Amino acid sequence: VQLQASGGGLVQPGGSLRLSCAASGSIFSINTMAWYRQAPGKQRELVGTITSGSVRNFADSVKGRFTISRDNAKNTMYLHMESLKPEDTANYYCYARIMLRGTMTFKDYWGQGTQVTVSS
Repeated sequence: VQLQASGGGLVQPGGSLRLSCAASGSIFSINTMAWYRQAPGKQRELVGTITSGSVRNFADSVKGRFTISRDNAKNTMYLHMESLKPEDTANYYCYARIMLRGTMTFKDYWGQGTQVTVSS
């Protein structure tokens, strides 16, 4: 199984960006998916989560500015970011809890990071 994150880049303060996270492989089911971020010199922090039923939760620091959606048919999750601030600058990682075909358990998978830089 691979999680491929993409969509990062340089954006000005107040701008918008959309990240994608596509899961591929022998996937039977995906439970919770999430975005995390890690800024230089800081610990990785949870940005937001979305369940298979599209129930969402967000960190206080991004509430009202970020939202998460998913396309279950494509095994893909999106992070829609608006009103970006310099403090949103970080490497953004996707996470998914996945059950592989032929197994009966969910396991945790991580994608590689995609860098988001908010600067004028």
